[in-house]
Amino acid sequence: MSWFSKNYEKAALGGTVLVALGLVYLGWAKIGGVKDDFGTDLTGGGNNNTAVPGADRIPMARQSMKLDRTWTQAMDGDRPVDLFTGIALFIASSAPEKPLDLLKGDPLHPPIPNTWWLENRLDPGFADSPSRDPDADGFSNTEEFNAETDPNNPKSHPPLIAKLMFLKDESITWVIRPGYGSGGKFPFTYEDSKGRRNRITAANMIGDGELFFAEAPEANRFKLLGSEQRKELNKKINVEMDVTIVKIEDQRPNKKGDVYEFPAPLADDERKNAFVQYDRTAVFSLEALGLGGKEFKVEENTAFALPPDAAEKNYLLKSVTPETVTVEYADPAGNRATVTIGKGSFPNMNP
Repeated sequence: MSWFSKNYEKAALGGTVLVALGLVYLGWAKIGGVKDDFGTDLTGGGNNNTAVPGADRIPMARQSMKLDRTWTQAMDGDRPVDLFTGIALFIASSAPEKPLDLLKGDPLHPPIPNTWWLENRLDPGFADSPSRDPDADGFSNTEEFNAETDPNNPKSHPPLIAKLMFLKDESITWVIRPGYGSGGKFPFTYEDSKGRRNRITAANMIGDGELFFAEAPEANRFKLLGSEQRKELNKKINVEMDVTIVKIEDQRPNKKGDVYEFPAPLADDERKNAFVQYDRTAVFSLEALGLGGKEFKVEENTAFALPPDAAEKNYLLKSVTPETVTVEYADPAGNRATVTIGKGSFPNMNP
């Protein structure tokens, strides 16, 4: 038996090892030619190139990323301009083919100059731009322009008196009816349009300097100053007669010092109507600062604030009638001014 027959397994193993080593060498030797044969670089250049289409633009993109892309304001001489192209920002409705230059053209909404819209970053391109209220403070762009206030800041607005609306008069009518007196003292009866009554009887008559009534309604509101005799013509019989007149001073805070005169006795209703007095109250709403439609009441000759819950009461309701009220306030210069407001209206701030 030959050696090969006896060592067949060893010979096969050795041959396998030699073949493997040869393949390894061939692979190693071929590595140097891969780039040329297969074009493994994305830019490619060799035979049978399989590079990705457009890959040659990658270096340009990388270079572009390194550029300074800081935005700078475009200028036309000393005039900053926006970089819009192709579309006119503003055109005349009568000539849509003609663009408008806000800086050089006529005002879009006279008397407001075009520069005012630009300075306040507002769009003047709407027909109702003057009446718009961008800061929702209750004042239009026109009102803010006239008052030289900031149309974008709700805390900057024209005087609030301009938005004070007089809604209605809630006055109460009342009368005091003295009775027959004795020794300078008198009984009294109070009546008003709310149907309230109060009474001082003859057993508890009021003298000079005393307050009345002891209880509501109108507790301690009135003070008897005294009485005097006067000659008056009785129109029913056309005869001059002696009449006792009592003088009563009001103690209500907004009417303190007011003096009323009533004849004693004041018995019949016809004569009573000639001596009716009024406690006048105006009902308002402030149509600004989001308070539109919210009513508040102010008595005549009383100071009040705007808005109604503000700490400083800088307004004075001087008079109230069913159709108008008169309000005194401090104007922007600090001077006291007076305006009249009609029912259902705002004051006319530019008479």
